[in-house]
Formats: sequence, structure tokens, C-alpha cells
Amino acid sequence: MSEGKALRVAMIGYQFMGKAHSHAFRDVSFYFPNLRPVTLQVLVGRQEERVRQAAARYGFAEVASDWREIVERDDIDIVDIVTPNHLHREIAIAALRAGKHVLCEKPLALSLEEAVEMEIEAKKALGINMICHNYRFAPAVQLAKQWLQEGRLGKIYHIRAQYLQDWMISPDHPMEWRLQKQLAGSGALGDIGSHIIDLARFLVGEIDDVTAVMKTFIQERPFMVENEQDVTGKVDVDDAAAFLAKFLDGALGVFEATRFATGNRNGNRFEINGEKGSLRWDLEDMNRLYAYFVDDPADCQGFRQIQCTESVHPYLQAYWPPGHIIGYEHTFINLFATFLMAIERREQGIDYRNLPSPNFTDGLYNQRVMAAVERSAENGKWEKVMGSAI
Repeated sequence: MSEGKALRVAMIGYQFMGKAHSHAFRDVSFYFPNLRPVTLQVLVGRQEERVRQAAARYGFAEVASDWREIVERDDIDIVDIVTPNHLHREIAIAALRAGKHVLCEKPLALSLEEAVEMEIEAKKALGINMICHNYRFAPAVQLAKQWLQEGRLGKIYHIRAQYLQDWMISPDHPMEWRLQKQLAGSGALGDIGSHIIDLARFLVGEIDDVTAVMKTFIQERPFMVENEQDVTGKVDVDDAAAFLAKFLDGALGVFEATRFATGNRNGNRFEINGEKGSLRWDLEDMNRLYAYFVDDPADCQGFRQIQCTESVHPYLQAYWPPGHIIGYEHTFINLFATFLMAIERREQGIDYRNLPSPNFTDGLYNQRVMAAVERSAENGKWEKVMGSAI
């Protein structure tokens, strides 16, 4: 165990991502024992009883209802933002200005304008910042990145990326914040499309132009109002988004994000095609990377599967013997280990201005792509990602 003092965490928000993040903070020093220990200091939320229940379950020492007081406290080192999207900007900027290290769930912001402001503040801040695109940290995805950097696929021609879910397909699914533009910013595009945009940028490079369509299939949803019926609200975000992309290096991309793909619980997938071979990955089979190389002998050509559980594979030194798979939660643990390592290096004066990735700049670039997708869906034209962005 590192001899440094424990890093004290304030988490703002506590539901699905609160559970995932709390678990990662609790386990990260178990798998990566050379890191500084972490203390779950305070959990922040508006509904007192629910916050107390979550704090007891997750292991937080105390609870609070006002995040503004928490980000100024001297006994807080890390502010972790797992709130609905409309709160990201205000909390993140306050925490950065208070000198805290900041983790923020995706998408970075409610809008491109907010993302620009957040990135400016992040560049001025002393603390480390990261955005939680955790799928980068699946060992198979990291191996794909390594091979692409080494040029094993040669020039890249295509990426096909999908994030397919079906959990909103029933018209009886109630209104929630993810279905309201003022709280979410966008629908499937920001919720899950941001993940495949981030993976594409991480693996292939920057996107130059997009042309897109977006669709809302169910226009009205029922509110959960006790003792009342037929209380509905208008859905003003997309249920599905699909777009073509041109990359700066000449590659083409096909992207699809939907919460209406029946039978797909969490289908986060990509295939990359290059002049020397191809790679495939699927979150629902996350420990395997599928690879094809054109220089294989003709009698054994085809996609092979690499089970990414060997100690030579990224992050796997921390876990189990070969063949003993890891899961969804470990993508967060790997991201948090990267975050904590960066904090330690910053405090030691090593690589002082370098940030781990994905950080708020990545979040801004992802937001630029999403803004271009929205513009294209509205006007039916190809849109430059950078040209007309703020």
C-alpha cells in the first residue's frame, strides 16, 4: 500500500452509476495495491432517506444534501459527479475552481456551449480531471488500441460501431430525466452514442464530417404520479440516432445508437477494417478480441478469437490467472486506477501538465461530434465537426 494519506471522495448522485463508482473506489486498491488508499467520505443527494440507505450500502462515512458546501470542504480531495447531465457543468466548474480532482460521468455536458466552458476551466485547474468513458478500459479494447498504434492493421478504411439497447421500447415506460432535453441534452445519442463516439476517436482518430438521422418513436410517456392516471409528458429527445462519418485520416464510419433494438440488452460493438486485417469487439463478450490478418496462410484465414486474460494483456496483471475472466465493473476499476495514478504523479511533480485520457478535452471533442450529428439531423446536410463548432 502506498504510504500517502488516503484520498477522500465526495460523490454527488447515488443511483446506477453511484453504485458502479462506489464499487470501483472500494476495490481499486485491492487490485492495484501500490495506489493511494481511498476513503468514501460523503455521499450527496436531495432525498435524505434514499441517500442514507445508499451511503450505508456503498460504505460512505456521511451524507449531505448540498453539493456546494461539499466541494469547498478541506477534507475532500476528489469530487465524483454521477448526477443527471444538466448538473455536470455547475458542479464540475465549482469543484475545479476549489482545487479538487474531478471525475464526471458522460456525456460531459448538456450542450456544446457548456462543454467548452468546462474544458476551459479544466485546463486552468490544478486538479486531475477525467470523464467516465469506461469501455476504453476493457483489456480487449486496450489491446486493440495497442495493435492499431503498432500498425498491425495498416491503413484504416472503416469502423462500424453500434450501441443497441431495448429497455425503453415499451410505451408504458415512464417519463424520466433521460427523456427530457432540459435535463439530458439528448437521448440515445448522448446516453449511449457518446460511448461509441469516444471508442471510435480512441481507436481510429478524429471525426471530420457527419451526416445523420435521429428519430423519436414514442412521443408521449406517462408520468409516475400517485393516484393519478393519464398524466403524460412530451418526449423531446431522440430514441435512436444513426450517422455516417468521415475521419480526418480518410477512414469511413457507420454509427448507430438506439434504445429500441429489441433483444439487445447492452450491445456495444465495433468492427475496424484495415488494409492488413480487421478487429471486432462486443461488450457482451468483453474478454475476447476477434482478429483477422490478411497475411495468414490461405488454408487458415478467418477471424480468430483472443481471450484477453493473460498477464501480458493490458491491466490483467492486477487480476486472475489466465482464463479467469473479468467483468463490467472492472472497466471502472481500471479507469479509476488510471485516475488515481495520475493524481499521485501530479502530486509528485511528474508529468505535471499531462492528463490521463479520457479527460474533459475528450469530453468536449465527443460533444462536438454529437452537436454536428444534431445539426445534420435537423438540416439533412453533411456537417463539419470542427468548422461550425464553438
